[in-house]
Amino acid sequence: MASLSQRLTTIPGQAYLLLAVIIFATANAVTRRLTDLGAQNLVDGRNPISFCNVLFVGNLVALITLALVYRQSLSPRQWRNLDRTTWLSLIAIAMLSGALAPALFFSALEQTNVNNVVLVGRIEPPLTLTLSVLVLGARVNRWTVAGAVVSFLGVGLILLLPQPATTTMQLGGFMLGRGELLALAGAVAAAVGTVISKASLKQVPLGLFNLVRTALGTAIFFVTVLVLFDPQHFQDAFSPFVWQWMVGYGMVIVAGGQLAWFQGLKTSRTPEVALANSFNPIAGVLAAFLILGEAPTPAQYLGGAIVLVGIGLNLWGTTRQALPPVLAPTEAETGLGFKGV
Repeated sequence: MASLSQRLTTIPGQAYLLLAVIIFATANAVTRRLTDLGAQNLVDGRNPISFCNVLFVGNLVALITLALVYRQSLSPRQWRNLDRTTWLSLIAIAMLSGALAPALFFSALEQTNVNNVVLVGRIEPPLTLTLSVLVLGARVNRWTVAGAVVSFLGVGLILLLPQPATTTMQLGGFMLGRGELLALAGAVAAAVGTVISKASLKQVPLGLFNLVRTALGTAIFFVTVLVLFDPQHFQDAFSPFVWQWMVGYGMVIVAGGQLAWFQGLKTSRTPEVALANSFNPIAGVLAAFLILGEAPTPAQYLGGAIVLVGIGLNLWGTTRQALPPVLAPTEAETGLGFKGV
């Protein structure tokens, strides 16, 4: 009888990619639902499942899960093989994609609805592409460039068109939603982190990369909140009520999504990865409707439709371009937006 690990390897890579996309797409809606649940169960007037606690405790659970899966990467020999440049790159990535980007996305969820965060977060793939061309000299075809430009336009419409019940701020003569700007900043931080990983971490083992990024990102976020804000943000972080929800969140949304995504990458070609990635905004909007009852607004319909056109052009360009059969793990993170971490 085949072992469980052998059976898992027989599952097509596309199935793992689809599972990961579904998990990542629901991250925003699940996060908002958990914080709403905490608001219904206040402790001395505080929400025990605050965004700070979700990020901190969720990452702790994910770190424990990843350590069990990648326990061979805990070998001191692997850690000693990292040179100073690699460590600096890992620290930068942990700050950007492990701490700053999630914190910005979480803050965005406090200010605006989930659909806006999902759609504005789609600026990350074309921004990563642009930075890869400018910084790394990556070569792309005209369809991919057209897809990036159209996606930028779609996100721009979501930012500029008026949104109901949205906190706004004036910027350069425009009234922009605060939550949308926070989501945009989170996407920028994630894109920069991805470009750094492309440039300097191709030789770092996947398990080690995930462990270091998660551990450093959690520690950096914790210290930043303690120094810049109030330590009482974590007052309820270790309460049983928080952990009973965060165990499932950290294992499934944070760690499970990553594991499914990277498992799928092992046997999937680049066009298949791009195709799976293209379902993310649709799944995200659908999850917001099913979990939270959020129906898209006219601005979201218009901007989202244009974003989908951009995704389609990018997908067409990807299928026509000569690309490696399988993406390197640290390169393939990009494109899924908020991942619950």
